[in-house]
Amino acid sequence: MSATLYGLGIGPGDPELITLKALRLLQSADVVAYPAPEDGDSLARRIVAPHLSGKQTELAIRMPLTVARFPAQAVYEQAAEDLSAHLVAGRNVAVLCEGDPFLYGSFMYLFGRLAEKFSVEVVPGVSSLTACAAALKHPLVSRNDVLTIIPAPLDDETITAKLLHTDAAAILKLGRHGPRIVALLRQLGLADRAQYIERATMAEQRILPLQDVDPASIPYFAMILVHRRGEQHFMEFRS
Repeated sequence: MSATLYGLGIGPGDPELITLKALRLLQSADVVAYPAPEDGDSLARRIVAPHLSGKQTELAIRMPLTVARFPAQAVYEQAAEDLSAHLVAGRNVAVLCEGDPFLYGSFMYLFGRLAEKFSVEVVPGVSSLTACAAALKHPLVSRNDVLTIIPAPLDDETITAKLLHTDAAAILKLGRHGPRIVALLRQLGLADRAQYIERATMAEQRILPLQDVDPASIPYFAMILVHRRGEQHFMEFRS
């Protein structure tokens, strides 16, 4: 009988921000698989490292992380084959996913290849959205506000339209798009309503006023939160 594939959301970076369910399944799995760059260490593995026993089989799914080559279809095809072999042999597999598996998570590419063949359970995780809001000590939205998630690789026209037709926005996947996004927010007059944070909940976390951010040094794991009512939105909760 085949085993179960678990897609585990392991949170944004702090090892303690993993759910009890994900921790239990992680520690009981026979195989632990995780995304990793072509060279270097895996951030996903680093997050759960304090929880690993060292007795499980580990599988690093090495892939190019550049936008032009992601998702790397050949990599996921091979990973699906490798995981299938373990599942058919009766070994439960836990696939780690930073944040939440179904919120821009890499696990969805494996899910699409394996869900019809094997038993799959997806465990949600603390997302970067909620982690950033908590670290900034600022609500994402309130009452009937609409929140829009904007990937920075979108073109300026699309981003502008979304920013101007929503109450609050979270701009993510910044990295090399950082200079363009910062310039756009200034052009739209939204810079003073924006909050910047990078590597939320990690040891390297930084929170800066947008005017103090060096656009050329913005990492991929950074986010800009914008609320059209700015500080007024925050002040509502002090009255």
